[in-house]
Amino acid sequence: MPRNHTVRAGDCIASIAFKYGFFPDTLWDLPENASLKEKRKDPHVLQPGDVVHVPEPRSNWLEGSTEKRHTFRRKGVPHVLKVQIMSVTGPVADMPYWIVVDGQAGDGKTDPDGWLRHPIPPNARIARVGMENGLEYQLDLGRLDPVDEVIGVQQRLKNLGFYDGRMDGALGPETVAALRRFQGSHDLEPTGEADDGTTQQLVDLNGG
Repeated sequence: MPRNHTVRAGDCIASIAFKYGFFPDTLWDLPENASLKEKRKDPHVLQPGDVVHVPEPRSNWLEGSTEKRHTFRRKGVPHVLKVQIMSVTGPVADMPYWIVVDGQAGDGKTDPDGWLRHPIPPNARIARVGMENGLEYQLDLGRLDPVDEVIGVQQRLKNLGFYDGRMDGALGPETVAALRRFQGSHDLEPTGEADDGTTQQLVDLNGG
């Protein structure tokens, strides 16, 4: 039967869809979720307390002849972790990395622009990433707050290695200094303010 899912910390449309057996776009594009889509803009960035409408599952039946081989292709799983690895000199390009996602290990290499793209389960919660040059990161997956809130700015700065302070949602000296470092390394005016250009760059580099 249809239900309303109340978002908890760590939820995103992909993880909610995976839980109930839907594709992410199916839930995100429902008319019942139009106001949420307009409010949040990004299906990867939901707030605890948001409500996602989940319709009744539908069964699809396909006819096929017996004693013949039939091929079916699964769509929508896994999800992809996308994050740009940066150093003070720019993108960390063509760099081998190892990754552990919810206890499952893997590896790969960043692309020429420093982007790491790695398949992960839609309901993954934590990823640890290590680079051949010794850099290590821990990412809380699906837990980014909206970038128009200070805590959302802090989370994205931390993911990119510019902020190591408390996630307190306050635009204090540490956050301002981190913003200036980030802006200075991305050809933005180092104002220390979370202006539109800065927040858009943070969203782009975090993949959401």
